[in-house]
Amino acid sequence: MNNIISKVQDFYASHSCFSDPRKYSYLLDSLPSDISELVDIVQGVIFHKNLDKMYGVNLSEIRKQEANFRFVYKQLEQIQKLDINPLNISQQLEKRLVGTCRDFSVFLCSLLRHKGIPARARCGFGTYFTPGQNEDHWICEYWNADEKRWIMVDAQLDKFQCKTFKINFNPLDIPEGLFLTAGKAWQMCRMENVDPDKFGIFDMHGLWIIRGNIIRDLASLNKMELLPWDCWGLIEENDNNLSDDDFKLLDKVALLTLSDESSFSEILSIYKTNKGLDVPAVISSYIIVEDRFQKVDIAQDCASVFLQN
Repeated sequence: MNNIISKVQDFYASHSCFSDPRKYSYLLDSLPSDISELVDIVQGVIFHKNLDKMYGVNLSEIRKQEANFRFVYKQLEQIQKLDINPLNISQQLEKRLVGTCRDFSVFLCSLLRHKGIPARARCGFGTYFTPGQNEDHWICEYWNADEKRWIMVDAQLDKFQCKTFKINFNPLDIPEGLFLTAGKAWQMCRMENVDPDKFGIFDMHGLWIIRGNIIRDLASLNKMELLPWDCWGLIEENDNNLSDDDFKLLDKVALLTLSDESSFSEILSIYKTNKGLDVPAVISSYIIVEDRFQKVDIAQDCASVFLQN
């Protein structure tokens, strides 16, 4: 078992094609390893595109498109264009990169992995934003070597948000049950008769949202951390077109994503051997332009991106 744990830690301590800072790695070299300090840095360079009005900022449509950057090196490039100060200097709201919860999580993963600390982005639902609802959300999970456990961190929750959303827990160590991974949400609806309409975001709710997040979470556990609106395979299927075998496969994926390190090889295998789950060379991305979804077929800027893992 110790060999398996070591293998898992090594896997998540190395960069994915998305978290790799590439030529901007020098910006991360002098940063601290302390989780609290790293979260402060993330919050000082990224601004959530859906919370601009809450902060009294009016983002342009052009700035909101920054949330479509999938790669950390592209984000770092834009951050440098907006403000040339070092990353550990908190930037004015208007000069921060515009992103979403996924970007707070993947960016923190990048900083942690750069320090050799195992980290992974998790896709699921936050129970702490709207009473009675489980909102589509991403967090970061990192390995605490001293405590020998994975710890969930919500890097998006700064002091202002904690006050606004009345957060009564430590975002640097989310208590069990407050962030629901997509696999847990799937099991709750499939096996415990929880209403799927309690899960979603904006006017989008239901089992299909959970299904998409299961597949995105599995992909992320395979270090393919795509955007929340990137779709492929079983994500795009209509509920009525899903077979019994599809549901059995998703049930298994949900179980695996909730398992410990002993299931690591299965997490890699089920992703790589099922075309409905693995990320293909071309995906569909439903980007928002002027409050409307537009479907765009995306081929990544590096032809080998979807093949190297």
